[in-house]
Amino acid sequence: MDINEIRRHIENEILKTVRQIEEYKLSTEPIAPDVAIGRISRMDAINNRSVVEAALRQAESKLEKLNYVLTKVDSPQFGICLRCHKPIPLGRILIKPESMFCVNCAR
Repeated sequence: MDINEIRRHIENEILKTVRQIEEYKLSTEPIAPDVAIGRISRMDAINNRSVVEAALRQAESKLEKLNYVLTKVDSPQFGICLRCHKPIPLGRILIKPESMFCVNCAR
């Protein structure tokens, strides 16, 4: 796999993450108090909202890392673990392109 294919893969992952963030933002909008839902349903909605907010924070963090990694694709340091300085396997880059560490160092 060449660098252009990896770049396209990262760009596709960025687009997918941006769409996820948009969906999460829609799901975290407050529920107006005048909306007629039951007390238990409102509590569920509040609980679900906090779960979605956590997912939103993770997606925003992932997007930030993906954008950073995209700037490094042409760099000789791309695909090199920041901790041990060994090559990150291509499979890991394809599965988790935002990762800047090899599997052993990510633990």
